[in-house]
Amino acid sequence: MSNEKSNDKKSKNILKNATKGVNDVFHKSVDTANDTIKKVSGEGGIIGKASDTASDAAKGISNTGKGIVDKTVDTSSDAYKGVKKKVTNRNKDQ
Repeated sequence: MSNEKSNDKKSKNILKNATKGVNDVFHKSVDTANDTIKKVSGEGGIIGKASDTASDAAKGISNTGKGIVDKTVDTSSDAYKGVKKKVTNRNKDQ
């Protein structure tokens, strides 16, 4: 049983870690693109400010997606544990 619990936690962490990694790479890519735009167009101009706004929006959407995946993993894991517990208890009663 502890092996199953360990495997469940590992798979949960794999999904969360993968999502975090992808989110971090996306943020770095957005920052790099934003820095490039600012270097070409100038630091204080309207294009730089628009790029900042777009970057912030893209990062916010990415963070929202990561949060949804994390909550889905948690909810699915909790549901699995609940069903498993009921089935295990039912088998003990029989």
